[in-house]
Amino acid sequence: MTSENEHINKLNKIVQESLDEEKLITSTLANQQAQPTTFGQRLADNVASFGGSWNFIVTFAIIILIWIILNVIFLTKSPFDPYPFILLNLVLSCVAALQAPVIMMSQNRKEEKDRVRAENDYLINLKSEIEIRNLDKKIDLLMLEELKTLMDVQQQQIDILQKLEKRLDELRK
Repeated sequence: MTSENEHINKLNKIVQESLDEEKLITSTLANQQAQPTTFGQRLADNVASFGGSWNFIVTFAIIILIWIILNVIFLTKSPFDPYPFILLNLVLSCVAALQAPVIMMSQNRKEEKDRVRAENDYLINLKSEIEIRNLDKKIDLLMLEELKTLMDVQQQQIDILQKLEKRLDELRK
């Protein structure tokens, strides 16, 4: 009865340690609330999202074609941007110059989100490792208790055999 109580107490202790460790990891993950985004960050995300899409490429190609067609075919007498299309090159350069830093800002934000996600994954992996260790302890404890029980049973069997052998010796005499 005492060994069973010790066994139950050991298991309770392991479970309690596991729960305490879980509270630490869970509270760490729960306290990492999403940071509120500023207007500039939301704008950068939207520009990067649109600027890196097929919609942007198709829309921009259509605008360039319309620009060229207007200046070459419809406005042949007085085009606002004659053939070498210097104004179009200037517009394209300005778009690229403004779009590049905005996309980089958005990538930096995504990198920060990925870093936080990686930290969360690390904590979850750590929790899994702790759980595996706790399970290993429980299994070791159960095996030790089972081995102890088997040894006790074996000792009882040896005692019974010795008693039987002693009685047989007495009966032979």
